[in-house]
Amino acid sequence: MSASTREQPLLLIVDDEDSVRNALRRALRREPYRVQLAGSAAEALEMMRAERPDLLVSDHLMPQMTGIELMRRVRLLYPDVGRIVLTGQAELDTVIAAINEGEVFRFLRKPWDDAELKLVLHLAWQSVSEERENRRLLERLKSQADFLRKMDAEHPGLSSIRRDASGAILLDEEVTGF
Repeated sequence: MSASTREQPLLLIVDDEDSVRNALRRALRREPYRVQLAGSAAEALEMMRAERPDLLVSDHLMPQMTGIELMRRVRLLYPDVGRIVLTGQAELDTVIAAINEGEVFRFLRKPWDDAELKLVLHLAWQSVSEERENRRLLERLKSQADFLRKMDAEHPGLSSIRRDASGAILLDEEVTGF
């Protein structure tokens, strides 16, 4: 099932601490997300191969791969996944790296405020949904433009359509024979 056709957005939470993952799951239990948990960045990437999440919340300081590195990889592999970093270590350099390298939606500090977390997730999901819809519409527009170019090549002049004030298409009597 593709992420865009799901009724509930899939949220992947990545943190090397069980207690943090479980606390986040509890905080979001009444929210409209399907929540999956990963204990490491490598586990998260493996899970994403099977099913792409809509939103990703990751701790920054984790063994083997930092949250910033995970965000960078996710941005390259799955650019339409909303990315949020959650960490207790909020140094300015870390924030700048998260924004520049991982193009994160938000950077939240531990301990988090449940209301702020829920709001950020809502806004991130809204942003992801709008970006996906914009991409879908752009692809549709490109497809229609390609079709019109093909029609114009096969039937020169067809793409120059005249309309009246109500928007109705005006047909040239010479061309139609009416």
